[in-house]
Amino acid sequence: MPDSVWASQDAALIKDESAAPRHTLLIRLTHWVNALCFFALLLSGIEILISHPRFYWGETGNVMTPPLFSLHIPASRSSVPTGYKYVLPDQNGWSRNLHFQSAWLLVITGLLYGVSGIVTGHFRRNLFPARGDLSWRSLREAFASHLRMEKTDEASYNLLQRISYVKVVFLLVPLAIWTGLAMSPAVVSAFPLMVTVFGGQQSARTVHFFVTIALVLFVIVHIVMVCITGFQSRMRAMTLGGGSTTKGQL
Repeated sequence: MPDSVWASQDAALIKDESAAPRHTLLIRLTHWVNALCFFALLLSGIEILISHPRFYWGETGNVMTPPLFSLHIPASRSSVPTGYKYVLPDQNGWSRNLHFQSAWLLVITGLLYGVSGIVTGHFRRNLFPARGDLSWRSLREAFASHLRMEKTDEASYNLLQRISYVKVVFLLVPLAIWTGLAMSPAVVSAFPLMVTVFGGQQSARTVHFFVTIALVLFVIVHIVMVCITGFQSRMRAMTLGGGSTTKGQL
């Protein structure tokens, strides 16, 4: 076959690959829906927390129970001893409704993303680190590369990104959902094991708080890294699908 024919086929292949979006439509939609849900959950969760900024371990906890630890902020209920001489406006009604609705929307989109990631091989191909990359040498090199702010291939996630995303997708988010459900009386009455594994509803609430802190830290680092590595290109890739990757990659 003439070289010109091979050259034309290579050019067509490169053009076809460059037209492929970096993120599929499903990933872009679930990403932004989950981002909105997380913001709503965080806002409403803060309002719920303000009503009783004390944490306990075990099944029960109230103002007469010594707390495991307390947040030094005013409460929205005068019965909660916080050391402040005033209370904040009680927004517990709308915040609980928003928290409940946002949580179920997050569960639905999360399941959709999870099923799609398994069926299409997205998790195996783009998220799970290769077994050889989990050595201490590979981890040290990845950390050193991050500290030097070295540019990486935008078409794939680096090792630290893969580890972070796997922890968020398969550990922190499921744990946040589980502990959230463990605080629901209706769920607990139907599935008591969901709360007994934590040692009680108050224990589940405390774990829920620390999981939320971990997720907030992840989101902050994620936003900072997006800004450092190219805000416009990253946003274009996650909104319009701009920016190419290898054919078939999500």
